[in-house]
Amino acid sequence: MTEPAATTSPDVLPAAGATAPTETVVVLAEDALTAADVAHLVALHTEPLAYRVLVPADTERNVLVSLVDALSLGELREALDAVRGRTPSEAAARRSAQEKLDETVARFEVAGVPVSGAVVEDDPLPALRAAVADGGVREVAVVTYPHALEDTFHRDWASRARDVLEVPVLHLYAGTSELG
Repeated sequence: MTEPAATTSPDVLPAAGATAPTETVVVLAEDALTAADVAHLVALHTEPLAYRVLVPADTERNVLVSLVDALSLGELREALDAVRGRTPSEAAARRSAQEKLDETVARFEVAGVPVSGAVVEDDPLPALRAAVADGGVREVAVVTYPHALEDTFHRDWASRARDVLEVPVLHLYAGTSELG
């Protein structure tokens, strides 16, 4: 499948006299980032950076992993949905991912930083590899909710990205300032 056109904000330009960012932070987000999530990411650096947000269209889920994740977070309804095998259709997953991307891009725009983004395939590693290969990527920030099994056994997105990318990878838990 081809990647949909990127969402880019031409309105967010450097202030007069400011230099345009030459490096990018790629942000892989499981859900729409909150204003606090964006503030945490932007506050990590004092120099001007651009941000590229990638949101996977989650079309495939492992039932056991989804069940354990939901139970570990006390989300009983989500656990029941996991057992029943309720996964979104590809079209619904892409719509949901686009909504999350649009919300996140808007929050970066409010923060006043250059931002672009795209919805990517369910497995985001190929998109991360491509972004890093294009050059200019300073680091990757992965923002997810805690995932009991994946985090414990280092099969989460951040751990997998660290194994293959040649840039620093930071893992943050969504809605908090905690590192994964």
